[in-house]
Amino acid sequence: MARRSRDWNSGLARDLQNQKFAREFLLAAVDEGVPIQVALSKVVQATGVKEFAAKVGMPSPNVLRALDRRYNPTQRTLNRLLRPYNLRLSVARIEAPKRRQAA
Repeated sequence: MARRSRDWNSGLARDLQNQKFAREFLLAAVDEGVPIQVALSKVVQATGVKEFAAKVGMPSPNVLRALDRRYNPTQRTLNRLLRPYNLRLSVARIEAPKRRQAA
């Protein structure tokens, strides 16, 4: 596996400050199976915890606690953190694959 350079990481952090890019990053991360707390943590760190906390109206320690994988935030809290990106958690039915019938 190739190692990422500091330039790549700093470039990603700079791009994550763009709200539209951050939204697409979150959607792609979830599609890839990355836990939402991990993806949100990257975005919040790039934005700045204090700035993000002010944007969502939460104290900084509460934002950090919600993003810590050792804690289990409520759906309401995660939706509050996702609101600046026009996202929210929801449940969707996954259709079972159609069974082939024997001929």
